[in-house]
Amino acid sequence: MDFETIILKKEGHIATITLNRPDKRNALSLQMIEEMGAAFEDAADDDDVRVVVITGAGSAFCSGIDVAFLASAAQATGGVASGEGMRRLMRTRFQKVFLGIQKFEKPTIAMVNGLTIGIGCDLAFICDMRVGSEDARFRNGFVRMGLIPDGGGTWLYTRLMGLGGGLEFLFTGDYLEAEEAHRLGVLNRLVNAVDLEKETMALAQRIAKGPPIAIRLSKVLAYQALETDLDTALEVSAAYQPLALSTEDHKEAITAFFEKREADFKGR
Repeated sequence: MDFETIILKKEGHIATITLNRPDKRNALSLQMIEEMGAAFEDAADDDDVRVVVITGAGSAFCSGIDVAFLASAAQATGGVASGEGMRRLMRTRFQKVFLGIQKFEKPTIAMVNGLTIGIGCDLAFICDMRVGSEDARFRNGFVRMGLIPDGGGTWLYTRLMGLGGGLEFLFTGDYLEAEEAHRLGVLNRLVNAVDLEKETMALAQRIAKGPPIAIRLSKVLAYQALETDLDTALEVSAAYQPLALSTEDHKEAITAFFEKREADFKGR
């Protein structure tokens, strides 16, 4: 598929999806969200891809939803920006892709290079990890417009920042600067802007060298554990472990251990 609003690049087991509307500060349009969904489907089907990195072109990660798109959609449909039309648009297009990213079986990293507002925050937060530069700035722009987050923010903010921090971010619409985001754990790593791509890719490569099946199972279990108790989590991990034990990767890890070398995992 040829993309017009994003760039999909694959190299060394890593797929990088770049939001590519720098003149609009990478505001999400309907075309962009559909292309992003297609890019994730491509990465899911490609067994050579083990990690996906999302970033933005230019000086912004994502400045939110494209207001011009909402206005044109409302005019074309006679009011899609309100009522049932808006609910259907969000559920079948934007939220469908966001939920797919959260449930994506391979690890995801947001490489946050700048301004990140509204649904752009939700996009960065819904990834498994975030690496940001000092230029990274986060803002719940929804509340400033008299709206609520509709890309998962009400579920994500408190999980990443704790109840108090998440609710403050939700209620005030104040900027969360890079240093504070790192302190709160929103950013896994805070690096200099000139090193952002290098450091993000180093993390992605480290994960990509690991055993893909075990990592995917671990991701599933980690997210399931958010909604369950310890005993259930232990029971599920006990049920999954025989699958990991049966993989060629596990056998390779044992062999590499005794041969005193780095394991070469194949994802089998």
